[in-house]
Amino acid sequence: MIETNNILTSPSGPEYQFLVGEGLYVLKEDLHLATPPPHPSEAPIVNPNPLATTPQPATAGTKLSLANLDVRPLPAAFYRVTSPSSGLQQSIQEHPDESKSSSEARESSSSAGRITSSDVPLIVLNAPAFGEGNALLAPPNSKDANKRRKPKNNVTKSNSSFISRVIVHETLNKRLQDRPSDGLFAFANINRAFQWLDLSSPSKAEYLTKILFTKAHCLCHDVNLLTKSSSHIDVIMGFSTGEIIWWEPISQRYTRLNKNGIINGTPVSEIRWIPGSEHLFLAAHMDGSLVVYDKEKEDATFSADEEAGAGLQANGEVNSDTASRGVSNSSQIQINKSVHSKNQKTNPVAVWKLSNQRINAFAFSPDHRHLAVVSEDGSLRIIDYLKEELLDLFYSYYGGLICVCWSPDGKYVLTGGQDDLISIWCPSESALIARCQGHHSWVTSVAFDPWQCDDKNYRFGSVGEDCRICLWDFSVGMLHRPKAASVHHHQRGGSVSSRLVSLQRAESSQNGYGVGEEAAEKILPHAVEPRSRTAMLPPVLSKTIDEDPLCWIDFTQAAILTSCKSGHLRTWSRPSDTSPQLDEETDSSQA
Repeated sequence: MIETNNILTSPSGPEYQFLVGEGLYVLKEDLHLATPPPHPSEAPIVNPNPLATTPQPATAGTKLSLANLDVRPLPAAFYRVTSPSSGLQQSIQEHPDESKSSSEARESSSSAGRITSSDVPLIVLNAPAFGEGNALLAPPNSKDANKRRKPKNNVTKSNSSFISRVIVHETLNKRLQDRPSDGLFAFANINRAFQWLDLSSPSKAEYLTKILFTKAHCLCHDVNLLTKSSSHIDVIMGFSTGEIIWWEPISQRYTRLNKNGIINGTPVSEIRWIPGSEHLFLAAHMDGSLVVYDKEKEDATFSADEEAGAGLQANGEVNSDTASRGVSNSSQIQINKSVHSKNQKTNPVAVWKLSNQRINAFAFSPDHRHLAVVSEDGSLRIIDYLKEELLDLFYSYYGGLICVCWSPDGKYVLTGGQDDLISIWCPSESALIARCQGHHSWVTSVAFDPWQCDDKNYRFGSVGEDCRICLWDFSVGMLHRPKAASVHHHQRGGSVSSRLVSLQRAESSQNGYGVGEEAAEKILPHAVEPRSRTAMLPPVLSKTIDEDPLCWIDFTQAAILTSCKSGHLRTWSRPSDTSPQLDEETDSSQA
């Protein structure tokens, strides 16, 4: 079958614009990424029975990562560093985008000269490196960034049956030399294809590289913001077969990890570089496991029985018999291999079993200390991944949770899922703050807009399978308690109104978790808050913007970007001072 090319269009009309308080957003362009047909060796599934219970291959639609190679430091006032360890201040200066949430970090470097300390909340960085204290995990000395280690194999000459075809732009080297230093790269996975795009190029429809895999679907990927440069980019991809590829696009070299599922044979639903690490990354597998890998280590058959594991309870006490019995209690995580293990010659570096349900997504906190994980069982877990401890466990109203992200200042966590809601959580108070009601189907992606956030007011966006984008504004002060809140009290004491007062007091506290008696009394999982006692937040915008279910949203300084399952990457330009008014026929709610 002949592979198709990407198509760039610029649709216009009232249905391609929407009005929010700050002005009119207009669709600048629609880049339709070529969706590969099934591989010829794989018979396509024709009209599958929607009620069938036979498992289908995992797929994830179109998801992107944005990367800018310009690493000019942000103003020094942006950071507030406490207890800096050796070399910490230098690493912050060199890689400012590493200190922020993923949605903010991907575009921070392009706006480095324009952000001031008053634009973005200060972030406290006092976290040790992951695995600190275990000398076996010390990173290799790499004084010259231009001599970073590359993967082993040439992807363009690969004879692997895993890779079907690789198409490299014929003038790749010239295009890389001619592009602006602050230009934006995009990496996109769409079914069994992976594309590398240059969004700063007039001919952005022409991919720099396109890799087609034989049968495996690429479900997720991530770019290492710490190691990126004009001569080196570290990309990792997770697949429906459980395999992982470390790819360096400039040299076109790659290495396969977890080959044939030797460590874990279930699909990889989410994959991220561990903040501040050049070589360690975290992968979520669909059997409920989180696995830490080292991109430069060989794989070996892994057996939890061979590791002296122990389940950790929420208060950090060790339950010695949990490892042998499995995850018997939802308020524990089972450590099948600790990051402090002395057996670090091969992958995996660490293995944590959270539940028997698939993990759908996770996100690292901006302070490099915590991990928010959402699962198909409807759970949100807050984990101190440096100490390998479970701190909090919450549940949705019903159904699985699909997506999660942190606020740029690390105070709040958003989750979206199958209950058609976005939930706002405050980890420092172990509390649900509000539910956001505006989608008509599953919420598939949430992200904060750092250019519309300050230290008290927040803007975030969400997309869902209802083909809608919703934008939301919130501050703790604007949340009104529901009618029933005045007569009902929370089972742990205090109404929603008193909860909000305590949250406002917590605004001054950056470091999340209480200690002492209050922390010791925590009982997990927390009971689900009834709707009658939960503040509900309406969207400031809800509009259908695509014909297919949406699966990703992110923000840059110039635009909102969205993608759908069929491969449409849409760029919505932010309002300008000369923005035209919304066309009369357009209804911003597009109900």
